[in-house]
Amino acid sequence: MANGTKEKWDPALTRLLTSLQQATNLPSTEEELGFLSNLLQSKELHALVNVHNTIISNGSSDRFFPLLSTSLDILTEILEEIAQRPYMSPDCKELFYLLQKPHIQGVLYSHDSVAQKDYYPHLPEIPREVEDDEETIKIVQLVKSSEPLAGAQSAEPVVGATIKTDESTGKIVIARVMHGGAADRSGLIHPGDEVVEVNNISVEGKTPNDVLQILQNSEGTITFKLIPADSKSGIRESKVRVRAHFNYDSSTDPYIPCKEAGLDFVKGDVLHIVSQDDAYWWQARKEGDRNMRAGLIPSRALQERRIIHVRTQAVKNGEDALPVLTCSQFPKSPRCTSKPKTKKIIYDIAENDDFDREEIATYEEVAKLYPRPGMYRPIVLIGAPGIGRNELKRRLIDTNVNKYRTPTPFTTRTMRPGEEDGKEYFFVSREVMEKDIEEGKFIEFGEYKGNLYGTSTESVKAIINAGKVCILNPHYQALKMLRTPQLKPYIIYIKPPNLETLKETRSAFRARSTFDINNSRGFTDDEFNDIIKSAARIEFLYDHFFDETIVNADLAVAFSQLVSAANRLESEPLWVPASWVQ
Repeated sequence: MANGTKEKWDPALTRLLTSLQQATNLPSTEEELGFLSNLLQSKELHALVNVHNTIISNGSSDRFFPLLSTSLDILTEILEEIAQRPYMSPDCKELFYLLQKPHIQGVLYSHDSVAQKDYYPHLPEIPREVEDDEETIKIVQLVKSSEPLAGAQSAEPVVGATIKTDESTGKIVIARVMHGGAADRSGLIHPGDEVVEVNNISVEGKTPNDVLQILQNSEGTITFKLIPADSKSGIRESKVRVRAHFNYDSSTDPYIPCKEAGLDFVKGDVLHIVSQDDAYWWQARKEGDRNMRAGLIPSRALQERRIIHVRTQAVKNGEDALPVLTCSQFPKSPRCTSKPKTKKIIYDIAENDDFDREEIATYEEVAKLYPRPGMYRPIVLIGAPGIGRNELKRRLIDTNVNKYRTPTPFTTRTMRPGEEDGKEYFFVSREVMEKDIEEGKFIEFGEYKGNLYGTSTESVKAIINAGKVCILNPHYQALKMLRTPQLKPYIIYIKPPNLETLKETRSAFRARSTFDINNSRGFTDDEFNDIIKSAARIEFLYDHFFDETIVNADLAVAFSQLVSAANRLESEPLWVPASWVQ
């Protein structure tokens, strides 16, 4: 064995080999010693040990971190996507067969194991073979780290678990084990385990805070003496991803069992839910976060109860949980008796604010949807009347009239000279259109001067199936019909700036009021206020449906953001409701 080669080999294995060669009187045959000697000198073993040491030493380094931990899942999705194609090109076939090779899948499996830090040794459970009423005791040693072990009211960074007092027995027990923490990686500590001693100090009669004081004064290795729980939760972590529809700050939550174990997030963040065992506190990580240890977040049931409580208190205090919207914003609404002074715009005449009010958005399960060439998702522009959606839609279509299309509406009015059926409108009888509306075939519909107008679902599908990008700017109530697995829309909320900026920018560009049928004047102060109020209501009711928000303060900037969103939609995998990819 050359000295130059030895220097690159693992020193621990080298010392072990030297000890083996120097040892005498070992109870082994020469054949066994020869096999062990050859194994310790094996280049393959030393290479594996070097890889293992590199992974461990760089586990907390900012230089090395996984971009994702689910490459094997993505491989499966790609195979399913390719398999569904009616025709495969030679390159596509080669990729299809290549991704099925066990060596490729083995590499990706190893990558995911390293990314999830699933390479730590898991020691076998202590067998529960006891005589009579003897209790099994297990002794677990963990290295103290910057991970929380907490009681009900205070916390001390230790091993990645929380403790509590069992209400029925008064004993100190493990409340939960944080996924990815030291306790979880050991595989030896489980929820329900009774804590008997910590560093040879009995915890009998002590409170969780007393135990935390012991841990606080401990250095280096911490030794737990535990009585195993009757049942173990040996379930591997979940693969569920959810999008959060609210902001959460654990430091301000008075009910979280351990503030240091909390995971803060903001609305729109995608979270990887790794455990839902607790009815009130889930364990989660932020998707793509380098920190593999999970944190506590309120469960869906707990957050829904909190929201209901807030809304109930608002009602008791005489407050309206929904922003007020004046009737002038919604002509032909059952609540509005004043004569509309707007252009002809399609409105859903079956508004139902009670339904919308009851919807409580907390978490939505999501999955990645990969773009498919020639099969484009429709782009839906939602916003208050007068905010500029029509102009943004017109500009986007003008960039490529062969690519971007808007569906032709249906109407029951008679055809005028020079019009063609299917060009300006599809002309149908009132009986036919009312029947189709009753059967739910229209995304939105409304009545204007005694005639029905509407946009059908099939007209949107026809544009998608033709390989075009469908652009829609419907009334916000249409979201209930649009947001389906069949259409998979990308919903962009066009938001107004603050009132002062709205007035300033519209006046500077001499914008014509969309509430005036002749476009002969600018916006009035009342109309500006109505835009702001309408936008607040739409955002309150439906912001959990929005994939993106564009503030239309400057039309050129807003249009640039819209073009970027359209390009991103065709080139990047994006999070969508999980049911859309099943």
